[in-house]
Amino acid sequence: MWSADRAALRGVFYTAWRHFREHAPLDGVEALVVEALLAHPEYQDLFVDAPSFAAAMTQTTSDVNPFLHLGLHIAVAEQIATDRPPGVIAEWQRLEGLWQDGHRARHAMMECLEETLWEAQRQGVAPDDAAYIERLRAIPKGRPQKS
Repeated sequence: MWSADRAALRGVFYTAWRHFREHAPLDGVEALVVEALLAHPEYQDLFVDAPSFAAAMTQTTSDVNPFLHLGLHIAVAEQIATDRPPGVIAEWQRLEGLWQDGHRARHAMMECLEETLWEAQRQGVAPDDAAYIERLRAIPKGRPQKS
């Protein structure tokens, strides 16, 4: 899925949703894309047809970039599946247990991941796994989350 070509990378979202709607087999990361889209019906129309997708590719007025948001969902799902960085599964279990809401827990993790990635990009360094885990550990039970 990872590519330097932004259009090709975003095309994976379109293809995955088309495969899902056509009841075709999902390849590799497509299952994670579909899982994220099923959790976010507000984005599904962006991937229904070529004109909607083309509009989404150039949209700059939204407060939320659907590709970034869905990409963070995928990244967190992969982290949980592999416990990478080490400690992610424990934090996922803690947050999901506190809120009894896996989607809310993933969103909390996504906020921490986004902050970690932004910081690394700003400094021109690799993301700091230890800082990311510490951000996850610092999430209190009642912290309000974005959807």
